[in-house]
Amino acid sequence: MNAIVALCHFCELHGPRTLFCTEVLHSPLPQGAGNGDSPGQSEQAEDEEGGIQMSSRIRSHSPAEGASADSSSPGPKKSDMCEGCRSLAAGHPGYVSHDTETSIKYVSHQHPNHPQLFSIVRQACVRSLSCEVCPGREGPIFFGDEQHGFVFSHTFFIKDSLARGFQRWYSIITIMMDRIYLINSWPFLLVKIRGIIDELQGKALKVFEAEQYGCPQRAQRMNTAFTPFLHQRNGNAARSLTSLTSDDNLWACLHTSFAWLLKACGSRLTEKLLEGAPTEDTLVQMEKLADLKEESEGWDGSEGEEEKPSAQPDVVEGRELTKCPTDTSLMSDCSSWNVASRRLSIFRSLRHMRQVLGASAFRMLAWHVLMGNQVIWKARDADLVQSAFDILRSMLPVGCVRIIPYSDRYEEAYRCNFLGLSPHVHIPPHILSSEFAVIVEVRTATRCSLYPVLFDDEQPLSKYEFVVTSGSPVAADRVGPTILNKIEAALTNQNLSVDVVDQCLVCLKEEWMNKVKVLFKFTKVDSRPKEDTQKLLSILGAAEEDNVKLLKFWMTGLSKTYKSHLMSTVRSPTSSESRN
Repeated sequence: MNAIVALCHFCELHGPRTLFCTEVLHSPLPQGAGNGDSPGQSEQAEDEEGGIQMSSRIRSHSPAEGASADSSSPGPKKSDMCEGCRSLAAGHPGYVSHDTETSIKYVSHQHPNHPQLFSIVRQACVRSLSCEVCPGREGPIFFGDEQHGFVFSHTFFIKDSLARGFQRWYSIITIMMDRIYLINSWPFLLVKIRGIIDELQGKALKVFEAEQYGCPQRAQRMNTAFTPFLHQRNGNAARSLTSLTSDDNLWACLHTSFAWLLKACGSRLTEKLLEGAPTEDTLVQMEKLADLKEESEGWDGSEGEEEKPSAQPDVVEGRELTKCPTDTSLMSDCSSWNVASRRLSIFRSLRHMRQVLGASAFRMLAWHVLMGNQVIWKARDADLVQSAFDILRSMLPVGCVRIIPYSDRYEEAYRCNFLGLSPHVHIPPHILSSEFAVIVEVRTATRCSLYPVLFDDEQPLSKYEFVVTSGSPVAADRVGPTILNKIEAALTNQNLSVDVVDQCLVCLKEEWMNKVKVLFKFTKVDSRPKEDTQKLLSILGAAEEDNVKLLKFWMTGLSKTYKSHLMSTVRSPTSSESRN
């Protein structure tokens, strides 16, 4: 958790002071927190508990403790500090805990060495012990702003037989820049900080009772009631917290408690992605699953009293459906993911397919896929064809994908834009010469060297050569759709892993689907003229011919839910009144 926990004290001589603070460091320690360690003084004490390794380190300069009189240091000068204002003695090494699980360091000293952090902690300290207090001056309170951070403060009293009113005023503050996170951590911080306070108050109470028993102060003060107060308090006006609690290891214990508090508070809350409205792909998948459910219920009802098939025939029937073009066109989109998960993927990613086919052939294939033209694969291996379709379909919205994985006859483009055929299937001549189709022929290679084996597990691909042809080959100097250029840029960037490329593809599809939604509402719902449509396309950055074709094709992938929602909004009385 990126926060600072500090113990503050209201000194009767110097006002609010920061006694002890613990901060989180995710990178090398700041100046004075370990960079100037000498070999003999680098580690004085080590202790490991719960994945946190604690060590005491000498710091090269510690202005907050009065070890340096440098005027540029953020800490107060030594002359402005008394025993009640000082926690660690001059030259004390301070404390550093190393979290071995996350490589995070927890550093404790009297003041942050960074001037900006010192200013933030100082202001929070002053406010927690002056104006920002709860009724009764003891308890938790929340305050802060975006500029100086947000603060959880818990004020409390410590018994002191020599103090005015027999008690001194302290506070424990937690400072963060994340307001929501700090508010959500309120119950946790309240319980844990209250436990630290109870332990301090318990130790101080024992010392107070022992001092009162040995030398009662109340009667002594009654006898000196007319002595001027300032003269009276000059003798023992300030006492350190270690003296009040009679605990020489107090600061080491507070460091351990504060470090654990920061680690535990950061580990108890995790961030989750809230997606909000479902994407178009999600809506289309839900609609197809609903249609399949209705069809299956209709089949069950039509069977009547017929005996229901067992589990084993269901599996066989599922395999037979992949051979039937009619049934497969309905089932493939929703079942192909389960099928693909059971089958060893031959093509592992778009980048892998680009390496296999070659840059120019892949660009031609990807162009036809994005434009909505029919993609035909002819091969003996049906698994190879299905693996290729599983990779290529990732470039399109779910609603634009219509697959017939493997067929013994040619199917028209209106039925599918991905078609797998066996090698002996005759393709009509007009399709071979059409500019709206691309054909990938998977032939048996005459020599294994035709396809270089990039990895050991690619031996199946080394048996084939791939020939990509089309009636309208994509010219090398053609700009092409913007999304295709961005996809190729991501695939050629070797610094991006396959997972990162997949996420880039998801973002690109969402970006262009949003443009599709705007264009659909502009043209189909609002019925704007062509001149306004051209202006809109220019604003969307899609005025080029290929981009316009892509948007029109992707418009067919919009979900029925989205289209009906727009239509109902236009037809509703409230929308018409708002226009008027």
